[in-house]
Amino acid sequence: MRDIAVVLFFLAFAAAALRRPYYGALLWVIFGLMNPHRLTYGFAFSLPFAQLAVIVTVLSMALHYRQVRRPQGVSMALLLAFTGWMAITSAMSLVPEPTWTKYVDVLKVIGMTFVVAALVRTREEIMGLLVAMVASMGFFGTKGGLFTIATGGNFRVWGPPSSLVEGNNELAVALIMTIPLMYFLATHPMLAREFYPLRRIPVRVLRWGFGLGALLCTASAIGSQSRGALLAIIAMGAMLTWRSKSRFKIASLILAAVVVALPMLPDTWWDRMSTIKTYEEDLSALQRINAWETAINIANDRFTGAGFTTAHPEVFDRYSPRPGREWIYVAHSIYFQVLGDHGYIGLLLFLGLGLSAYLSAGRTARLAKGHEDLAWAVALMNMCKVSLVGFGAGGAFLSLAYWDMPYYVIVLIMATNLLVRQQVKQRVARPEPAVAAMAPARASATGRSGRGAS
Repeated sequence: MRDIAVVLFFLAFAAAALRRPYYGALLWVIFGLMNPHRLTYGFAFSLPFAQLAVIVTVLSMALHYRQVRRPQGVSMALLLAFTGWMAITSAMSLVPEPTWTKYVDVLKVIGMTFVVAALVRTREEIMGLLVAMVASMGFFGTKGGLFTIATGGNFRVWGPPSSLVEGNNELAVALIMTIPLMYFLATHPMLAREFYPLRRIPVRVLRWGFGLGALLCTASAIGSQSRGALLAIIAMGAMLTWRSKSRFKIASLILAAVVVALPMLPDTWWDRMSTIKTYEEDLSALQRINAWETAINIANDRFTGAGFTTAHPEVFDRYSPRPGREWIYVAHSIYFQVLGDHGYIGLLLFLGLGLSAYLSAGRTARLAKGHEDLAWAVALMNMCKVSLVGFGAGGAFLSLAYWDMPYYVIVLIMATNLLVRQQVKQRVARPEPAVAAMAPARASATGRSGRGAS
């Protein structure tokens, strides 16, 4: 039954995509983030839905080229430069074969990021992308939150099968990124209804649905027993409180949740968190530190890095401070992952990409401020900044540098920035009716005054 449901869902979106390529972009986002076909047990499990989504989208873009625009902005330029630099580091790799395999996988993600950026133009389309992202990750967060509450947090929650966020730690960071976006939809349910499939759902249902989903995602992230997620939750919670209009309400809600939740957490959770203070006795922590030192050694010796093979045994034998196969470990940090793979230039491009997106969100919010009908853009940009901070904090302890969702947040920022700039520019060129009506009167009065003076 699940197989049939997934296939019918895909066919419905694919049919819509042939008329409007934007739906093809959403189809890619959903199957890329959520992997719904991996939740089936029959013929749909191994069907190449992602590849089919790409084919449908590209074909529709060729048929409806007027609905396509060139991605713009500093962030998009830096993403393009980062992609080009990764091609250079792959060509210079110490172990070419696995490097090129990984580069092709990463190229699919980033290439489709540009496609999504080229197809998201209007507010409705921005909301559709946002809903697709939130629904894809929120499904696992909501399910995981209910599971965490039902089991008292004694068991870990897992993410989308066969994805970069399948592990409990990775899913926790993914949910931390999702929570502020879900909070935006809970506080702006009318905007969520602009996305066509949600138009018949009552506003009250959307408000409470997204609000409850955000709380359950938080429970799932806390119950993941991830030390990195705990630090990311603290960073995200502080940023969410700061960027929200209802700071006192949010702060009170967070405090109440902490007071209620902490006494209910099992001893295994407290034992896991206590290892943050005694990391030198934790083999996993020591392996991560060794991997970070290895990445630094690689970057110091090779300006192009290892090229996607930082964790390869051949590379570790040459650059690891500690010999032995037990010390071969992936970076478990987006920063050291990029540093080891692509050197200091790659790390600068990666950091510049995140910083430019963060600053662009701030500029967009300032530009929209004061325009009542653009208040949604201010709120969305603030929540995108919270989401990026959550990823930056949680990603410091996980290898998620090439995961899709952060790049889609950058697309949200880019698309909103272009839309706000366009609308503000039009208002400058065409003043409000009341102001425009007053202008001739002022000019006429000035003219009469001038003639009388002469």
